[in-house]
Order: sequence, then structure tokens, then C-alpha cells
Amino acid sequence: MTVKLIPGKGMYANAYIAKGTILIDAGVTPMAVEAFRNTIRYIVLTHCHFDHTAYLAAIVKMTGAKVCIHSDDADGLKNDSQSLSMHFGAHSPGIIPDMLLKDGDSIEGYQVIHTPGHTPGSICLFDPDTKDLISGDTVFADGAFGRYDFPGGSKEILEKSLDRIAELRVTGLYPGHGIPAREYGERHIRAAQTLIRSGYL
Repeated sequence: MTVKLIPGKGMYANAYIAKGTILIDAGVTPMAVEAFRNTIRYIVLTHCHFDHTAYLAAIVKMTGAKVCIHSDDADGLKNDSQSLSMHFGAHSPGIIPDMLLKDGDSIEGYQVIHTPGHTPGSICLFDPDTKDLISGDTVFADGAFGRYDFPGGSKEILEKSLDRIAELRVTGLYPGHGIPAREYGERHIRAAQTLIRSGYL
């Protein structure tokens, strides 16, 4: 298995260890990823919201890993309004990323797919070999999707992002919240397409 789930608790997001070297999102405690402290080389953030970045500074200190985020969300690592950290009674991590990602980049074999709509810089990571998609809050494994009523969100743009990833042949779907779907992931994406077009608000 190339993707290991580290479940988020409460309002905080899931994290994943991919191929042993990538930590996707940092809303889990350092203790939750300590077993991988010597192998994590990259921390890839699917977007800048605080529930995905809360423990970023501590995990960076523990692992020395490089922080990667799409350029359109990089300011959210310092901006409390953009990160929504005030909803958690906290401040943004205050981290300057090591790598600014863009659509089409590759990290350890994962393709970076820019999927704005939840935030301007939301991304998914796709492994073309295993057909696994790590989707952040772009789409969930119950046919739903992330909110688009936060600053920088857009229903129309999110719909286009869902259309784009629906073109992929996805087996495993690993979302930012909830339980992953380890097979038939594309079905959940198609269900999200139907939902967003149904007039869902």
C-alpha cells in the first residue's frame, strides 16, 4: 500500500503518508507521524486552511521536510483571514514554503493537479501508476465536495475542477475528511459532479 491514512480528529483534516516520503497535510499532531520522522522529505499541503496546517511548524521542526503548497495559497500560511485560523482560536503557521507548486509539477511520482474552487490554490495529487488520487477538500469519498463560500471559493470554478478530475481513471480516493475509498474512486467523483450541478448550495 503506497498511501497510509492518518485520520484527522474532530474538525481537523486527515493526513496521509505517501510512498513513505511525502506527508500530505499537517492537521494531525507530530506524535501521529513520529514513526515516519526520518523518512518524510516533503510536506505537501492540499490547501492553506488551518485544519490542514495546524501542526505544520512542529512537524517541520521534527522532520526537516520541505514545505510545498500551490503558489495561490502560499500567503495563507501567514494570513489568518485566508487560512481561517481565527475559527480555531489560533494563528496561521507563519511558515514560508520551500516549494511553490503549479499544475503539472511532479513530486515523487505524484502529479500535481490544480483544482481551485474550495480555495484558489487547492490541489490534488494523482499517481498515474496506482490511479490513487489524494484530493484534499476538492472532493470527498461520499460524493460530496468542499465548501466554496469561504474567501477565495467559487462554485463555478469548483465545478470545473470536478469535471477535470472526473476525466481521470481513479481507483483509490483519499480525501481531506472522512473515510477513503480504496476502489471505484471515480464513482464518488461523478456523484460529486451530479451534486454540484443539482443546485446544491
